[in-house]
Amino acid sequence: MPYLPITKEDMEQRGLKQPDFVYVCGDAYVDHPSFGHAIISRVLEAHGYSVGIIAQPDWRDDNSIAVLGRPRLGFLISGGNMDSMVNHYTVNKKKRSEDAYSPGGKTGYRPDRSVIVYGNLIRKSFKDVPVIIGGIEASLRRMGHYDYWSDSMKRSILLDSGADILSYGMGERSITEIADALDSGIAVKDITFVRGTVYKARTTEQVRDGIVLPRFDEVRENKRKYAESYAIQYENTDPFTAHTLIEEYDHNVYVIQNPPAYPLTTREMDDIYALPYMNDVHPIYKDKGGVPAINEIKFSITSNRGCFGGCSFCALTFHQGRIVQTRSHESIIREAENMVKDPDFKGYIHDVGGPTADFRFPSCEKQLKYGVCKDKQCLYPKPCKNLKIDHSDYVDLLRKLRKIEGVKKVFIRSGIRFDYLMADKDDTFFREMLKYHVSGQLRVAPEHISDTVLKIMGKPEHKVYESFIKKYDSYNEKMGRKQYAVPYLMSSHPGSTMKEAIELAEYIRDLGYMPEQVQDFYPTPSTLSTVMYYTGFDPREVRKEEKTGAGKVYVERSPHRKAMQRALIQYRDPKNYELVKEALLECGRSDLIGYGKECLIPPRPWKSDDSKEKRALSKRQSGRKAMGTGRKNGKDSAARSNAKSGRVKTGKHKK
Repeated sequence: MPYLPITKEDMEQRGLKQPDFVYVCGDAYVDHPSFGHAIISRVLEAHGYSVGIIAQPDWRDDNSIAVLGRPRLGFLISGGNMDSMVNHYTVNKKKRSEDAYSPGGKTGYRPDRSVIVYGNLIRKSFKDVPVIIGGIEASLRRMGHYDYWSDSMKRSILLDSGADILSYGMGERSITEIADALDSGIAVKDITFVRGTVYKARTTEQVRDGIVLPRFDEVRENKRKYAESYAIQYENTDPFTAHTLIEEYDHNVYVIQNPPAYPLTTREMDDIYALPYMNDVHPIYKDKGGVPAINEIKFSITSNRGCFGGCSFCALTFHQGRIVQTRSHESIIREAENMVKDPDFKGYIHDVGGPTADFRFPSCEKQLKYGVCKDKQCLYPKPCKNLKIDHSDYVDLLRKLRKIEGVKKVFIRSGIRFDYLMADKDDTFFREMLKYHVSGQLRVAPEHISDTVLKIMGKPEHKVYESFIKKYDSYNEKMGRKQYAVPYLMSSHPGSTMKEAIELAEYIRDLGYMPEQVQDFYPTPSTLSTVMYYTGFDPREVRKEEKTGAGKVYVERSPHRKAMQRALIQYRDPKNYELVKEALLECGRSDLIGYGKECLIPPRPWKSDDSKEKRALSKRQSGRKAMGTGRKNGKDSAARSNAKSGRVKTGKHKK
């Protein structure tokens, strides 16, 4: 089966005069199931609809959107696997120099706020053709939301893009229902009944059992109101318990969100991943350096969706939901066997996982009948007594993959939940993970070490991570392996004052490891943490009391003070000296300035002739017990510092 058509010539070769749908995407065209445009297009094709692809059209040219002509049923728009603003800008709002989803990794192939730009571009030339938007960028902006880059509240992207329908979450179910409705002759304005969609209307008479959110002008003017509105939205992300949500705008315009689509069954997941993907970038990009994002995921396998981890800074609850959905062993093994036949395959499966690799089923038996709990999380603050803790299915799957002829190694790189792992009384997976599925380093995400901050993050207490590291080191020592746990750490998350930032710096000192990259908290749309950042309130607490101060959270918004928190994590970098010193003096921690083994920095900045003194201080610091390494010498600290702890979010599991 060839690639989907991208030109009129491709359409002619298929005998296609007019496509049913034209998919406009901010990413280059990669026909691989880790890319949302590939999955949605192939799903529609499997249901009998023809789809043409316009990847990264020139938004400055009106004709770029018309290269495949007028579609019979409608245009589909996605900003890509990654939000276009996150793709373009660092947390400091500086332009990025690379784009892994564009030819040759170069920038400039897509506009800021791609979904809005593409939607309005289409409307200029095709005023009456249905437009359906989806993907991560649209999904997380489906209602009124805080926009970090403009530091303001923005309307639903449905209104600003000029689209008719927004498909949120994983859109296979909703897109086929929309397609069938359009094909049957139903006007797009009357398609108000599809789960997992948002539509606009002039009246709410058709809505039953709906919840009216605060008006957009209220949440725009009152931050507490926005926190309250978000809390309602957050409680209505489960397909079994969610209500229809209504948000009113000026001039009697309503944005109406239907409940989420039901989770896919294992059979449905298998069918989706068995579709005839080419599993590569389109040939037109070969002479342009390819598309870098394919390099890591081409030989990776998506085994699950959804996550019941509940991290405050993660958008998965809003996008994929908390109910884990999985593929069968047979489906995954079939994909691995096909990988082995690829001439570029070197014997290494880079990953078998999803948002969280070791989740292979819903967290408890009742979820597929009654939904997830509204008022509590599965793992936070402690694992729920009803949580199903079992790694045996994942162990069995990995054993089968290791036995496939031609497979040398199966890695786990999409991350594990160390708290879930520690809650399992059976250590079989723990041991086999270290023996077969780690190559020198395992990246884990404690995020912070202050329990005050961890509570706001929705993460377990630090002692859980310490217990994990102790067991990790113990098993590695018994196996005679020199493998390191490389922690993901985050600075400036809501709740983190300079005091907590210094605590984190001291932990890093004791770890004997300085991260080369630090993950600053990035306020991306529609996460609990982003709402906290903007409003100063924790949405989970703000409605519990009528008092004005209920749920207040400390937030660091000053760029200079955020830089101080970041510098503390990288206190050994000479460029950070003044920032670190300022932070320590402000908090009355001059005891950390000096030459003792407890000190972070010397009394004065390093000079060119300080190399001997600097080495002595570094040796004293790295000679301390290195938590998480099981070793005490500086050589191991250097090995750790060569591993970057900054995260590159590929959007791999966000369709």
